[in-house]
Amino acid sequence: MVSNLALASAVIAVLVIALPVAFHFTRYLGAFSDNERKNESYESGIRLTHKDPLESFNIKFYTVGIIFLLFDVEILFMFPWALNLRELGFFGMMEMFVFMGLLVAGLFYVYKSGVLKWT
Repeated sequence: MVSNLALASAVIAVLVIALPVAFHFTRYLGAFSDNERKNESYESGIRLTHKDPLESFNIKFYTVGIIFLLFDVEILFMFPWALNLRELGFFGMMEMFVFMGLLVAGLFYVYKSGVLKWT
C-alpha cells in the first residue's frame, strides 16, 4: 500500500519534470514573432530610451497611479461600514462622514496642488 507521503512525492516529481517541458513546448505550439518594435521598452505611455540615468523625467503617470491606489484602498473601508451601518448607529454614521470629509479634503488638496494637471 502506498503511503500519502510517497504519493505526494511522486506528484511533485511529475510536476517538477512536466511543467518545464510543457513551458518549453508552448513556444512551438503558439504564434511567435520577434521584431524590434515588439521588444522595445514601453511603460505607462512613455517610450523609454537609453539616456543618462541622472536625467530628470516626468512622473505624472506614477503620481496619478499612486493617488488612485490611495483613494481606491480608502473606499474599501466603506464596504464593511455599509454592511454594519444599522449596528453602528448614529455614531458610526458620523465617523464615516468625518472619514469621507478627510477623503474629500485630500482630493481637494491634490487638485489644488496641480498634481492632476497634464500640461
